[in-house]
Amino acid sequence: MQYPLLNTIDSPADLKKLSAQQLEQLCAELRSYMVECCAVNPGHLGSSLGAVELIVALHKVFNAPEDKLVFDVGHQAYAHKILTGRREAFRKNRSKDGLSGFPRRDESPYDAFGAGHSSTSISAALGFAEAARISGSSSRAVAIIGDGALSGGLAFEGLNNAGASKADLLVILNDNNISIDPARGGLHDYLLQFTTHPIYNKVKRKVWESLGEGRLRDWIQRRVLDTKSNLVRGSGGALFESLGFRYFGPVDGNDIGQMCSVLERLRPLHGPRLLHIHTRKGAGYAPAEADPTVWHAPGRFDPATGERIRSVNAPDRYQDVFGQVLCELASTDTSVVGITPAMASGCGMTEFSKRFPERFFDVGIEEGHAVTFAAGLAAAGLHPFCNIYSSFSQRAYDNIIHDVALQHLPVVMCLDRAGLVGEDGATHHGCFDLAAYRSVPGCTIAAPSDELELRQLMFTALHQADGPFILRYPRGAAEGVAWKDVPFEELPVGKGRRLLEGRRLAVLAIGPVAHRALRAALRHKADYGIAPSVFDLRFLKPLDSSILEEAGRFDSILTLEDGCVKGGLFGAVSEYFAGRQNAPIIKCAGIPDRFVGQDSQKGQWQDCAIDEDSIYDLLVDILKNV
Repeated sequence: MQYPLLNTIDSPADLKKLSAQQLEQLCAELRSYMVECCAVNPGHLGSSLGAVELIVALHKVFNAPEDKLVFDVGHQAYAHKILTGRREAFRKNRSKDGLSGFPRRDESPYDAFGAGHSSTSISAALGFAEAARISGSSSRAVAIIGDGALSGGLAFEGLNNAGASKADLLVILNDNNISIDPARGGLHDYLLQFTTHPIYNKVKRKVWESLGEGRLRDWIQRRVLDTKSNLVRGSGGALFESLGFRYFGPVDGNDIGQMCSVLERLRPLHGPRLLHIHTRKGAGYAPAEADPTVWHAPGRFDPATGERIRSVNAPDRYQDVFGQVLCELASTDTSVVGITPAMASGCGMTEFSKRFPERFFDVGIEEGHAVTFAAGLAAAGLHPFCNIYSSFSQRAYDNIIHDVALQHLPVVMCLDRAGLVGEDGATHHGCFDLAAYRSVPGCTIAAPSDELELRQLMFTALHQADGPFILRYPRGAAEGVAWKDVPFEELPVGKGRRLLEGRRLAVLAIGPVAHRALRAALRHKADYGIAPSVFDLRFLKPLDSSILEEAGRFDSILTLEDGCVKGGLFGAVSEYFAGRQNAPIIKCAGIPDRFVGQDSQKGQWQDCAIDEDSIYDLLVDILKNV
């Protein structure tokens, strides 16, 4: 496609010269360009489509990077990247050595603050605002929060502090009534009530929409902005004003003219201000508007038709296995409940939400609350399965320790997206869960090596009655092992299994890397006539001491894990043999002590030496020297 106007924009300075009509054309070209790029190089499309006019207006009115634009949930920021000198680089967004899918400080001076998780923008932007005050700078700070992130507790902590401090901070609430799945909760209903308030709509319908272009319409627009919060003070505006903010809105965030006009009048104001805009997730691309949940991150697709391109005969995904097994368990046990912090589709709980709506809880982007809520349910005698992406569970660390483990409550913590996750990169990797939760007393930690083990470990977890049972499993396709309709079997807690009997080297693996280790060991046997013993530990806590004692009789041990080697399986095995005379040499492969950049999952496995070929090379190197 041709982009005659977009191709002239190499920095925000270039768009400041554009007329109102040209700005509308620029927004249209930005959308087409994002669709074209994301069709072949998948990313988070829907949110960024909805935020195009907002970002164009921000760069038209503000002077980044001197003014600090802080994004909440970087899903919104694609237009920002394209307009700030990264237009051509965007074609390799989220690929190895390409642009990050989220704002990154080390990528561009226009990315004031990194954003991979949600609800952080207000706190960070307040830091910029106060730093400007202390230094006497005229720099402005803007927090752009949306995609349901205002439901996160940190957002309200930031609002509370900012309002009390009287800081020169502008918060833009990009309200699109949805995060990844449809937004839920009291705050969502509060804002939705506001945007549908009869007085507001009477003003909009009877006055605004009846006006043509011209000075009268501009004058009315200014008057509506100045008086709207008073007209509907009993609805949405009062919430923010009670926290110390001047409230403005709601404004049509997909109207570029209105957005520019509003921001021009808000920029010179002082003190805490909140602009409430209403946008459509997926705006401008019909398939994305029709199904914003799917088009949050649709994968590859035909840009002309919107038809998604799916892999043929691919194995089941771990999240889908989890969702189906959870439905099976719930169908025979009425105490089973499911909890997700705004990730129902991502974690495979959509079918559960339909079949068991009274036992399904989407609590919004509130990981800490999800865990403590699950603890309350468990204390009342129910059996909660609380599903949180591994990386996001870090935000609930205290809740897991204090509210679940300390009280010995049987909450099943299902940590999806454990290990290396691929193109989302460092902000989304589940690197730290094994090391983090291994130190918590009373935790059981299991990592199934395939979909059948996930099925059986979910059944096992349901029958544990003392403390948290943590199940961690990776993103994406499983191993292709038959699991459907296999009878449930309770596995002995703290017991692993031998996958291959060999000599001279014991390979201790946890999670799906065990299958890659087995394949590498069989290749080594075929090539060199010798194979190591390979064990699938299943459990990090408690460790299978019988397997470790057997491994201790070998010359060397190799630990393999899709988690950080510092404090994880390697740490646990090293601790077990510490101080012993004639202890085996212990080597490891896993996620090293650095943040791993975006790439395909297979590329990241190779980077960390936990893909099949790298494991094979490790076996060759170790076995030739023992």
